[in-house]
Amino acid sequence: MRMRYVVSTMVFWWRENKLSFEQECEFIKSMGFGVELWPYIKGQNECRYDRQNWERLTSATEGMLVSMYSRDHGPTLEEWQEQIECAQLLNANIITDLHNFGIPENANLDGCHFSVDVVEMAKEYGVKLCLETGNLRKVQYLGEKFDSLFYCFDTGFAYTDKEHTFEEYVDELASRVAHLHLTDNYGEYDDHEPPGVRGGIPKEKWDYLLSALNESDNDVIGSLEMSPCMPNDMIRQASKFLFDVMKWPDKPQKIPGLSVSYNPV
Repeated sequence: MRMRYVVSTMVFWWRENKLSFEQECEFIKSMGFGVELWPYIKGQNECRYDRQNWERLTSATEGMLVSMYSRDHGPTLEEWQEQIECAQLLNANIITDLHNFGIPENANLDGCHFSVDVVEMAKEYGVKLCLETGNLRKVQYLGEKFDSLFYCFDTGFAYTDKEHTFEEYVDELASRVAHLHLTDNYGEYDDHEPPGVRGGIPKEKWDYLLSALNESDNDVIGSLEMSPCMPNDMIRQASKFLFDVMKWPDKPQKIPGLSVSYNPV
């Protein structure tokens, strides 16, 4: 298995502004991580993936591994095409959940025509599409229906589900996982704590996940998806747990001579 790591821009939520994007990318890059882009920032309706922003996205993420989280308001096919073209430009995969993939809560899965169009569009542009962990049976069904669809395994969601165990999610999905949302919680709410919090997901479950991923031998991107405290504190805590305690492979390395402090503009 090849593992590479990105930091979700979720870590900057409520600290971002129109001028801070370049600094945030430089901060993440200096620690050896790529970036998972989220489509919006606080107080702004404009989507990062709008065509008018492509030049800025390309410049700010130059030399970085990039992933993109889909627009999250039920994007139209036209908006899907725009973000797929943006992903092609950035050589990024796209992560989406069931709702934004066109699967409403009580959807008849046999009639998921919107999802068919999205999958075909992604294939046309050579963009890897990753469906985030949600209702296990729906996710499995869609994986069987679309052989080009990969999974984004969300550790926090899998740990809070009362219907299926964490291990069931691993057993059913690991062979198609291409993306991870690495986050922790205390088993009740998916509150996006940094991995390794005391009283959070037990060590043996992290071991179980890594073992299954090693067996599948996929090319996997692990995204630190966290929100409670300052970005440098969350990244440091998550890195210590994943790489020093759990011994996950391919630890990101700081860029020699490049030290960037995070101070929002």
